[in-house]
Amino acid sequence: VQLQASGGGLVQAGGSLRLSCAASGFTFDDYAMGWVRQAPGKGREFVAAERWSGVSKYYADSVKGRFTISRDNAKNTVYLQMNSLKPEDTAVYYCTAARYYSGGNTVSEWDYWGQGTQVTVSS
Repeated sequence: VQLQASGGGLVQAGGSLRLSCAASGFTFDDYAMGWVRQAPGKGREFVAAERWSGVSKYYADSVKGRFTISRDNAKNTVYLQMNSLKPEDTAVYYCTAARYYSGGNTVSEWDYWGQGTQVTVSS
């Protein structure tokens, strides 16, 4: 199983970034996909998730209205569009996959994790 995240970088507050995650080694259509982040010195935090159908999307309150998760099942890829970025969004962002996703924000239910991509937002 591989989850290859890309698209991170350095951006000024108020700017945008789009993260991508290419998945392989499992049946992508059968899995919910998500993003979890970890800021320096803090624990991992749920950011967003989307069920296999693409109909149900879930967001942490801290990113609701600014971030959008989407997936392309034909390309086995999940995206995270991040707008109106804030310095507190600075973190390593991990792409995740879960066979059975509850719809909540518990990070322990994710089965697979990617290597992470760094997002740094300057003030």
